[in-house]
Amino acid sequence: MAEPSTKRLKTNLPVCKTHRACVGSKVKQNLTSAVEESLCGVSTLLLEVAYRLEALSQIFEQDDVALPRVAAFFHQESGKEQEQAEAMMDYLCERGGQYCNKDIQKQGSEQVCPCVFQKQGSEQKPGCEQVCAVLPALELLLAQWKDEMCVLVDLSLLARQNSDPHSASVVKSRFLGPLVARVKLLGDLLTNARRLGCGAVGTLGEYLIDQLQEELTSAGVA
Repeated sequence: MAEPSTKRLKTNLPVCKTHRACVGSKVKQNLTSAVEESLCGVSTLLLEVAYRLEALSQIFEQDDVALPRVAAFFHQESGKEQEQAEAMMDYLCERGGQYCNKDIQKQGSEQVCPCVFQKQGSEQKPGCEQVCAVLPALELLLAQWKDEMCVLVDLSLLARQNSDPHSASVVKSRFLGPLVARVKLLGDLLTNARRLGCGAVGTLGEYLIDQLQEELTSAGVA
């Protein structure tokens, strides 16, 4: 079956420019190259987000910050991003597409976490000294999730423009819908963080938000 004509929207979708189509796939049907490349690119984007959130989690575990519940929150959200990335890669495979393995880009991490990458031998670790307080960390996460929502909306629209309603429906229900609830939960956390004065490092407000974090998120989304 010939591949359907491809329509590309003017968006900021993280398209995989070096994507290799799965040649000889027997299950691929109505999956255009534009949608396949975008699914591949968004999967990598989700993996990058998971990496950044885990980096933030490690910051709040440090002995000079010592906010274990806040660290657990970022670790939990990192795991969810990892699961979403794997779910999108699984969906791409189900449709007969192919995910292109690639390195997590250092530049992407710097865009969300404005910090300096410090080299220790051949290993690169994020030195997020500028994001040691709860409030800026939550604000960074909210900005990241809003960008992620825009990308998922664009991906759903791209699928519809390319006559692929199944991909559009899956992106909306499996990826975009759960993210909306998480953004609302994060907005509640930000409101309480501002109310407690968590803008500076080492304040009483940061200690209180750390103690309240488990109660604030226990009624949130799974």
